[in-house]
Amino acid sequence: MRNILISILLALPLVGFANEMVIKEKAPVDLSNHESLQRGARTFVNYCLNCHSANYMRYNRMRDIGLTEKQIKDNLLFAGEKVGDTMTVAMNPKDAKRWFGAAPPDLSVEVRARGADWVYAYLRGFYKDETRPTGWNNAVFDKVAMPHILYELQGVQVLNHETHELELVKSGKLSPAEYNAMVGDLTNYLAFMSEPAKLNRIHIGIWVILFLGVMLVLVKKIKAEYWKDIK
Repeated sequence: MRNILISILLALPLVGFANEMVIKEKAPVDLSNHESLQRGARTFVNYCLNCHSANYMRYNRMRDIGLTEKQIKDNLLFAGEKVGDTMTVAMNPKDAKRWFGAAPPDLSVEVRARGADWVYAYLRGFYKDETRPTGWNNAVFDKVAMPHILYELQGVQVLNHETHELELVKSGKLSPAEYNAMVGDLTNYLAFMSEPAKLNRIHIGIWVILFLGVMLVLVKKIKAEYWKDIK
């Protein structure tokens, strides 16, 4: 048992180093950029929501990123959903586990769980691997069960085992810059979805700090006034 624990502890730095090699760029998260968030929402609904649910997110929350209920209904609802519904999927988890080996996780708080940089790198890290059941692997999530659903857009990458770098061997419908921009928008939307009220929380927090600062000054002045005649 002791030898097993030592082996695990020795392996942890290697895992961290491997992730550092892959996660080289910060995700372009800007929750004030409504255009980016709207593009990301469109990509999420068109590509991710077929398998992944977002059970803690309602469609009408997209009003916070500048969309009207009519725009949500006309552009983001395709199967008779209502604007007030949560973002669920029809796929049965048992069927999904049988098809993919694991049920696709709910993405409501994926960015909060793993971090935006991880998600951004993951979405760009798929490469061709014929040893895997789906034919794909991922440089960030080794032996991932998820197939590369965006490969037609990104193209086909392979892993250079000498340099440990991903190389594009077949172009997709988008250029690398266009694909990275699209994935950046998607990551931005996933970050919004993980905490839709984050900007409001920050704004309220600033006002609370200012209020407490003013109150501190007033309380100190009142204290000084009460105690000035007491020796």
